[in-house]
Amino acid sequence: MKLYGIPNCSTVKKARAWLEQHAIAYEFHDFKKLGLDAATGQQWLTQQPWEKLVNRSGMTWRNLSDAEKNAVVDAASALPLMQDKTSVIKRPLLVDNGQILALGFNDADYSQLFAKE
Repeated sequence: MKLYGIPNCSTVKKARAWLEQHAIAYEFHDFKKLGLDAATGQQWLTQQPWEKLVNRSGMTWRNLSDAEKNAVVDAASALPLMQDKTSVIKRPLLVDNGQILALGFNDADYSQLFAKE
């Protein structure tokens, strides 16, 4: 299982703490250090619409120029932005065997997700 995010993001910190508190093993993928490869981003975009993967309420999106924002109209145009500015990706992103399990963090959602195991 892999948790994608940025170490200093408060929501990522909450997800990591929850996983550790519940003794759930995971690998952390730091977007700032490791980026996002095209194949992974493309795989995510087949599972979730780009509108859910791109955090359009976050500071990174708000700091984009209008031209940059208007250029993102579909998955194909969202992928280069997600690779160039990984902070625009909604986080944390929890993935297992290539499948997105959770986008963002919510204690109740994680509890339900892992209650099955």
